Amino acid sequence: MSHWTEDDSRLYRQIAAVAVPHRAEQLAALLALLPFAPTDSFHAIEIGAGEGYLSQALLACFPRATVTALDGSAEMRAHIERRLAGFGGRGRVEPFELTAANWRHHLKNADAVLSSLCLHHLSGPEKQALFAVIAANLSPVGALLIADLVEPQRPEARSFFAATWDAQAKAQSLAQTGDIGLYDQFEKNEWNLYRHPDPAVDKPSPLFEQLVWLKEAGLAVVDCFWLHAGHAIYGGYKSAASTGGAAPLAFEAALAAVQRSLGLTPAGSAD
Repeated sequence: MSHWTEDDSRLYRQIAAVAVPHRAEQLAALLALLPFAPTDSFHAIEIGAGEGYLSQALLACFPRATVTALDGSAEMRAHIERRLAGFGGRGRVEPFELTAANWRHHLKNADAVLSSLCLHHLSGPEKQALFAVIAANLSPVGALLIADLVEPQRPEARSFFAATWDAQAKAQSLAQTGDIGLYDQFEKNEWNLYRHPDPAVDKPSPLFEQLVWLKEAGLAVVDCFWLHAGHAIYGGYKSAASTGGAAPLAFEAALAAVQRSLGLTPAGSAD
């Protein structure tokens, strides 16, 4: 990610509301897929935490959980710290460089590792190696859940991903602001990597290959849970069976928490 700058972080904060398809739904899905009940105690790591919306919503939904939020941008870390300040010692913010190894001690005995729109900056072999490290460090009840861009394997799929991403970004701009100004920024800055690839920064891998890597890393169950406009939610669990006990977090509760974190009203959830 050596080509990602603080200017890129600022631009992302400006356009993320329209540039990420169904942003609230994606983040809520990551929370609802966690193998824990709202009353459980567990520790989560967020890789590439951005402004901290996911970590904030997680701490709100799981009052006994703790989070370590990792991000490479000083500006983003400042946003995360402000967002998590109300949770006291349950939220920690740490710097990291995705391709380095000196942050991976944070993964030791993690119960959940989450990442949204970060791991596509790694090459295929780098993803495969990181999956192996994460799986080896997860607790026996742990999960690795990822929301990210995936590489199409045929030109028809690339065209489809590009067109549906543009259409969703335009619809979200109209729904949230009443005009296409943010969509114009999305287009002007060539954010749709399926139309404007930048191999030095963006290195998405095929979904099927990543599921194979996750399985080979030692996860008992792997799956793709959601896919739209080239954005997928996928990952796996260390155990093949649920731990039982109390019911997991309801998607509706997760979505409400994410909407509050993002500053959306329920009506805005149709982003």
